[in-house]
Amino acid sequence: MDWKVHVIPHMHWDREWYFTTEESRILLVNNMEEILERLENDEDYKYYMLDGQTAILEDYFDVKPENKERVRSLVQKGKLIIGPWYTQTDEMMVGGESIVRNLLYGIKDSNEFGDYMKIGYLPDSFGQSAQLPQILNGFGIKDTVFWRGCSERHGTNKTEFLWQSNDGSEVTAQILPLGYAIGKYLPLNEEELKDRLDKYFPVLERGAVTENLILPNGHDQMPLQQNIFEVMDMMKKIYPDKDFFISRYENIFAELEKNREKLDVIKGEFNDPKYMRVHRTISSTRMDIKIANVTIENKITNILEPLASIAYSLGFEYHHGLIELMWKEIMKNHAHDSISCCCTDQVHREIMARFELAHDKADKLIDFYKRKIVDAVKDKEGMDKLTVFNLLPYERTEEVETKIRLRGGNFTIYNKDGKEIPYYIKEKKELDPGLIDRQIVHYGNYDPFHEFLIQFSAENIPPMGYETFYIKYNTGNEGLKEITEEKAFIENKYYKITVNSNGTINLSDKRLMKEYRELLIAEDGSDDGDEYDYSPLKDDFIITNKDVTAEIRFEHTPFAETAYVSYEMDIPKDLESRKNKIKDSKMRISTEIKLRKNSDKVEIKTEIDNNSKDHRVRFIMPTGYKSTESVSDNQFGTIKRPVIDTANEVWEAEKWKEKPVPVYQMMSFTDLNDKNSGMSLLTNGLREYEITGEDFSNIALTLFRGVGLLGKEEMYYRPGRPSGIKLETPDSQMQGKLKFEFAVFIHSGDEIEGLVPQKGREYVTPVTVYNKIPYNAMRLNPAGFNTPDRYSLFGKKIEGSVLSAVKKAEREEALLIRIYNPNINKDIQDSLIFDKSIKNIYETNLNEDKANDLNNTDIILKPCQVKTVALSK
Repeated sequence: MDWKVHVIPHMHWDREWYFTTEESRILLVNNMEEILERLENDEDYKYYMLDGQTAILEDYFDVKPENKERVRSLVQKGKLIIGPWYTQTDEMMVGGESIVRNLLYGIKDSNEFGDYMKIGYLPDSFGQSAQLPQILNGFGIKDTVFWRGCSERHGTNKTEFLWQSNDGSEVTAQILPLGYAIGKYLPLNEEELKDRLDKYFPVLERGAVTENLILPNGHDQMPLQQNIFEVMDMMKKIYPDKDFFISRYENIFAELEKNREKLDVIKGEFNDPKYMRVHRTISSTRMDIKIANVTIENKITNILEPLASIAYSLGFEYHHGLIELMWKEIMKNHAHDSISCCCTDQVHREIMARFELAHDKADKLIDFYKRKIVDAVKDKEGMDKLTVFNLLPYERTEEVETKIRLRGGNFTIYNKDGKEIPYYIKEKKELDPGLIDRQIVHYGNYDPFHEFLIQFSAENIPPMGYETFYIKYNTGNEGLKEITEEKAFIENKYYKITVNSNGTINLSDKRLMKEYRELLIAEDGSDDGDEYDYSPLKDDFIITNKDVTAEIRFEHTPFAETAYVSYEMDIPKDLESRKNKIKDSKMRISTEIKLRKNSDKVEIKTEIDNNSKDHRVRFIMPTGYKSTESVSDNQFGTIKRPVIDTANEVWEAEKWKEKPVPVYQMMSFTDLNDKNSGMSLLTNGLREYEITGEDFSNIALTLFRGVGLLGKEEMYYRPGRPSGIKLETPDSQMQGKLKFEFAVFIHSGDEIEGLVPQKGREYVTPVTVYNKIPYNAMRLNPAGFNTPDRYSLFGKKIEGSVLSAVKKAEREEALLIRIYNPNINKDIQDSLIFDKSIKNIYETNLNEDKANDLNNTDIILKPCQVKTVALSK
């Protein structure tokens, strides 16, 4: 065969890794000048690709804004290839909306300069999500390039194939079987060049469907190779059967399109580490950062954007610019190395600082929108307002725990119809009035305020809306009293929970008449790995809490019952002690198990005081459901995975790059069931699980891993060279106090009949509350109109689709509602319900381009399909 070798000049640009963003920026400024000059002055140097991410340009223009026109000119000539991503996103650990916004803002940024690369280029993501074809199709992208995760186990031994999501979305996939950097720093010396490429070409040729081969000419932070044409002349001399030329990936896909009938069709996620490392257990490195990411993702998509949409529907401005700033702040952290947390301690501090900044931005804008809405609700004389927002599309009754501030000791809460609402005061403290509004004390009024932490039941809060309650102070009594009944358990109408002496719990489901025993087994084992991969000692020393004696306390209020469990585990302080089976350190675990009066979820908060190194801590949940597969959610759908990876029997003999441990990621839940009933773990941060036990009926939820090296060589689960570099990262030992939150949900039927995906969304979308008092530190002028005291934007039944996003369209005066079908096997039909008449209803793609008009809000969704509906007044 006469081979055509596409030499593709590019840079792979990790904004940060074992170096900081600022060090990277200095190199970028230097390298970009060389790139621009070469493209401007050398007609034969046809193309250069900027790694598929516009954050590179953003970093560059912060320093060189005067070069925007040079870049624009080269992009429009087709020589400088930009986009479509904002950053090189991870696919396995970040949420679907994060991936969508990454493309949305990357394409928006690209359009400022010209056309963008319509390829889902992710050359270094640690595994590929099964839903990526659908997401790419949602932006009109039909092709993708990646490296990691493929093997012939998926149904093809070729490097080009058609890849489909469950809903039928399809992309043409081009695999880089040897990575994106095989053409880095190509030597001009004939012997060296031949020695190197003789190792590569047989692999490239063996997997190719056509006569086209790819030689990516670039590497991490690599400058443009100035002598590439001389090297290409040498390659032509060495390999006369091959034609070498400067090219771009679009040319590859044009050739593949001509040979489409030769391409195999495959489905599913790609996370096989046979030929390249995918770091399956990287999702538990630096769990504090991972949790910060999940909570800000949920805060923006589940609270802020729906709240801003409600405000927009009522007549207030939707602040796209402020929200985009938040998204870009966190998407800088979504690059594969950053969110994977395989970086230096200094870089991890910078990553956490971005998350903290994004949280602050989101919190302040959430408060602003709540204030704007509630300020405009008509006052009732002598009363403060307490407004409860429900940001899910169905009516909810929730036990609310919130803070209110007022002057006076006693108060009464009324609903909008004047009915008195019972409440319970959990805490009370005095506040200096200057903390409320410094103008109060400026005029000499020093009477204190009181802050009350109260609980009450907010009943029938309208879907995607709010209801206002009213507080009249210096009236009534001091609320309901704590229940004094002595009982060594907690319960509500759904569950009864007892606590065993070792801190595990027994959970009885009153509806199913089933009992689940010894939940919350704390498991501590070695981790002889690094920031990329978990790897135990060959002769591990596993310790659990089965023999500890726990301190147990119960709290019973009218609205919630809570068990407080605390104990110490004696564990090894480091790997040396663990090898010798010496317990010379203590780890305190303190857990709060809460049952709200009307909640079908067991809420669990755990704090661990960790003083040891090089270990992994998990909670083991014995479900009793013997399983061959688990189910969890991924982006815009669910996915089933086998509890045993059969490659574990052959990985060493076949020399896989790492052990394919059956440790997987989830977005908000994982579930085991027997079709009649099941148990789910719902999470707001912890996204790694494994199914364990002799009969594979235990869900093992990873709380954290502590390791001390960025990269490490010759690990039990990952032989050979270090990943990254061998560099000490003491902060990744995760010493100190760590906090985790998750919930247990018991259901009838399978995960779909039991509404598990909906309950996962519900758990990470709490009702949110705003207390309006006559004082504000910073004043706002009145809106000039009134908002209702009870309001609903839209609704739908809890069954069926799962809500993913509610937001204003970026370019149109319309609201967007994004929903998806969680069912892997079946189509569903769902319907949105509006109180107001809607003039225009249409469907958009994920890029918010109009797809087709709709006659009504009845929506049919294929298995695991996501759809976006636009509504304008």
